[in-house]
Amino acid sequence: MTGAGDAVARLVRDEGTRVLATLVRVTGSVDLAEDAVQDAVVRALETWPRDGVPANPRGWLLVAARRRAVDVVRREAKRLGKEADAMPPVDPHPDPVTIRDDLLRLVFTCCHPALSLDAQVALALRTLGGLSTAEVARGLLVPEATMAKRLTRAKQKIATARIPYRVPPAEELPSRLAGVASTVYLIFNEGYTGRVSLLSEAVRLARLLASLMPDEPTALGLLALVLLQDARRAARFSSGSPVLLASQDRSLWDASLIKEGVELVGRGLRRTPSIPNAYVVQAAIAACHDLAPSYAETNWDAVISWYDVLLTVQDTPVVRLNRAAAVAERDGPAAALALVDALPGLEDYSWWHASRAELLHRLVSAAAFEALVRAEETGLPAAHVAHLRARIGLL
Repeated sequence: MTGAGDAVARLVRDEGTRVLATLVRVTGSVDLAEDAVQDAVVRALETWPRDGVPANPRGWLLVAARRRAVDVVRREAKRLGKEADAMPPVDPHPDPVTIRDDLLRLVFTCCHPALSLDAQVALALRTLGGLSTAEVARGLLVPEATMAKRLTRAKQKIATARIPYRVPPAEELPSRLAGVASTVYLIFNEGYTGRVSLLSEAVRLARLLASLMPDEPTALGLLALVLLQDARRAARFSSGSPVLLASQDRSLWDASLIKEGVELVGRGLRRTPSIPNAYVVQAAIAACHDLAPSYAETNWDAVISWYDVLLTVQDTPVVRLNRAAAVAERDGPAAALALVDALPGLEDYSWWHASRAELLHRLVSAAAFEALVRAEETGLPAAHVAHLRARIGLL
């Protein structure tokens, strides 16, 4: 039973999205496809322990899910007094190109610009990430009932607005890809504050996007960025408390992820010889940190230079805030604080207040505590609040 249960768990993780993507194409409904796939998984849990895991688990699930979808359509048609159209069959042995295309359609459907960003993130986690509604709600810090309504509205909008289940035409791809990448990176950032399940899902989605669009600099840069940051995962927390980059045990960093990420940065740079790509440049910054033998040996001139490149394509207060952190290491906290205090529009951004608290602490200023209080009031994660409290308590 345990072996079969483990096989099902691995299948749902590794193949569930592919099965769902195919069923969405066949049924034309995200909701119906989800229900059918879930039913097929339950049937697998009931029968595989008794009969053994089939040689082609994905094909088994596809056929079982289609049968369930057909039953639902027929029952609903009968209830409404309508004649059900024949549902197209599914190939239990779809070729890799078909699987790739189905996945790509589902990615762009979940991240359609007609949906709000909150809905895109939730729907992507639910369908592409394979998380339950309860898991999505916990990950995004939203009550489960609220999340259920959000997902329902998103699916209804896809249906009523007839959002097409297709890859957008070439002229729409750049803007649509940007939305997809933003959604995946937002999921990653949610996980980076300590919610590891979201972190893992974002990395998986970034890998999926890069495998589907291997020549797109945005996809390559996004994957490089999340890998280079995720490589530090084992060293980022100790007993639940965040460990700053300067204090992390670099022997815990994942060398294989760093190598892969650096290679992806190179590929992304070769594909953007004249116009920088924001994700590729951010990944280059992450590479500067990951390749430094120690924090003291970080090439801060290179880091700041890459931030200057990033500002040419993404000049935002948050980018300038991150650049100021690098300036603090090269030129000192006073120079960085002057840059931070000059930034507009971040009064409600917890990390702006946290940055000020850290810099003021380094300058031995009593104002550090006030900045910490504002960081906490504006939503700084509890672990980071505790860390800053411990530091500022040394004043």
